[in-house]
Amino acid sequence: MSSSIRTVFWDVGGVILTNGWDLTQRTRVLSRLGVDLEAYEEIHERVNYYWERGLINAEDFFMQTVLRTNPKLNLTFDLLWPQVCAESKVLHAECLDILAELKEQRKFRLATLNNESRELNEHRLNAFKLRSLFDYFICSGYVHEMKPNPGIYRSAIDISGYAPERALFIDDKPENCEAAISLGMQAIWFQSPLQLRQELAQRGIKDI
Repeated sequence: MSSSIRTVFWDVGGVILTNGWDLTQRTRVLSRLGVDLEAYEEIHERVNYYWERGLINAEDFFMQTVLRTNPKLNLTFDLLWPQVCAESKVLHAECLDILAELKEQRKFRLATLNNESRELNEHRLNAFKLRSLFDYFICSGYVHEMKPNPGIYRSAIDISGYAPERALFIDDKPENCEAAISLGMQAIWFQSPLQLRQELAQRGIKDI
């Protein structure tokens, strides 16, 4: 099967790194700053829809969700943003090893396929040196669509230059994998680095 695969698409948050700005992370940061969490959560999804699709920037997002709604705290974007970025950590170091081994084989194009705001995505690519491991990046903040909606997968397939069945997609959410499969891609529902190695081997991707 490996002979048919030309591109391996990876999710980032939940597979390689922690998520960028999930409920646990924002609760931790915003509680520390004294932000009204209940008021924040009431508007988070509405504004995040635009931020993660690259339709507003990070400063606009936090102005609407934190800064304007908590004027007495005298917060600034320059104070908040480094704390947001600091929440990103390596989740599975072994996945970075697997990526490096695939890169060394030079048999496949390696790309991300992730939901992330443009600014957090670029921070994480730089902070964790992911640019050296991937050939290109399909991110919701760039293509203005999010998994599991089909548009982002179609963009990934088109940009790869190959038919969908020649793409393998790795993601920690089953609904995202199901969406990829519905468009003809192969997919691995990630659960652990060991399980990922085993499933890659089952698909004939050896020597990792």
